[in-house]
Amino acid sequence: MSQIIFNEISAAEISAMPTMQQLDLLAEFKVSPDDLENLDEHRFGKLERDGKTLYRYRANEMRIYFELEGESVIVHRVLHKNTFQDFLYRASLPISEDEELANAGGFWELIEEGERARRV
Repeated sequence: MSQIIFNEISAAEISAMPTMQQLDLLAEFKVSPDDLENLDEHRFGKLERDGKTLYRYRANEMRIYFELEGESVIVHRVLHKNTFQDFLYRASLPISEDEELANAGGFWELIEEGERARRV
């Protein structure tokens, strides 16, 4: 992928992190077409809803939710892993995190908020 674009929300989320954590996260976040064709389940996830495909990248304690737009990676949210972990624990659902997120309306509201945000 040639360009990574953050919107206002994802840029603010990453800016709230300590500088060294930001640098580590950005150094680790590398996405190639091959990565997305052959998902490494330890690093990547794929969520689909209403014909829309969203990807999740795991980087230590953080989760980056993004989609592809041509040759660009559009980052919608950068969230700590515990954001949805409590929800999954309380729900005690025997399905994967990605499946649960794909079915959670609140998650898609977060993503849609990111989509509507200005890109920086």
